[in-house]
Amino acid sequence: MTDVFVADRVATEIDIDALLQRALASGASLYEIDESTLRRSADTVSPQGVMSVVERRPAAPSVLSATDLVLVLVEVTDPGNAGTLVRAAEAAGAGAVVATAGTTDLFGPKTVRASAGAVFHVPLVIGNDAAEVLDDLAATGHRRVATRVEGGVPYDTVALDQPIALIVGNEAHGLPAELADHVDDWVTIPMAGRSESLNVAMAGSVLCFEALRQRRAAEPGGGNRLDPGQGRAEGSSPP
Repeated sequence: MTDVFVADRVATEIDIDALLQRALASGASLYEIDESTLRRSADTVSPQGVMSVVERRPAAPSVLSATDLVLVLVEVTDPGNAGTLVRAAEAAGAGAVVATAGTTDLFGPKTVRASAGAVFHVPLVIGNDAAEVLDDLAATGHRRVATRVEGGVPYDTVALDQPIALIVGNEAHGLPAELADHVDDWVTIPMAGRSESLNVAMAGSVLCFEALRQRRAAEPGGGNRLDPGQGRAEGSSPP
């Protein structure tokens, strides 16, 4: 964070004093501007009264070898879907998210908002050619598991408690056919209703949390205990 802009009137739900103290401690410069100027500068309908300028810091590809759970986005074009996937991956304990060529900007405003800040907590690797990314993951010992609408094995029958790269594709077309030789396992999410498929963000979230479920089950005691602060419902506060 390099610069923070604060409106002369700030939404009351923001702990502005604590926020500004953290910004100062990080070395950021603080500026007070009038509310109308901030509203014109923001790209949201109802800005909260604080904006900041931050430096983009994509992670180096070398981080992939240090984690056993990676989410790979291949040509995911909707920022809302991409942000939701980053949020789900971070919440499920993924060590990195990779965006291959053709995927929307993971640092774009809509993606950042959809991620609810998760883009600042999980390493984001900006990859190029998807086939090269998947081959690099195989070389670091990751089993490559991709989703398809039909024809795959049920997603909960594949071992996801080992080094895994979960791969999701484009909202309309899925993964390109030429990537078939770069995938180790194809999985499908069985559905009981009439829907033909799930939204890519939903499907990716299901896989991320199946990986978390299997990893917790493999822990001593069956993974019945969550660390403090984990597992809270949306909007809840720590005790």
